[in-house]
Amino acid sequence: MDAFMMIQRKKLTIFTDAKDNILVNELKKIIGCIIKVAPANQQLYYKDEIMDGSKTLSECGLNSSIAKAQSPATIGLALKMDNGEFEPLEMVPYSLPPELPYVMKNQETNGQEPPM
Repeated sequence: MDAFMMIQRKKLTIFTDAKDNILVNELKKIIGCIIKVAPANQQLYYKDEIMDGSKTLSECGLNSSIAKAQSPATIGLALKMDNGEFEPLEMVPYSLPPELPYVMKNQETNGQEPPM
């Protein structure tokens, strides 16, 4: 089955899906094609744990019942720096939209006035 993932590194976000029986190294190849970085220079994190490249996504806890299209699993991405070490994991959180004005809230209830 397909596992849907949101891969984040700093302000970069990649949405992708993959079969949950592929190896983590295969996912790194998919990411590498998008960001032009070799799989050996990538480190993936799921739930603050480094994902082992020789394991499948489902062995790492990613499967179709957890990583759904409407709520993809968040995976962190760190890249290898010039000194040969991986950078610390950094995922910039999204900002929250402001609260809707009262006038627009009325439109959500099909124009009906709130009960008094």
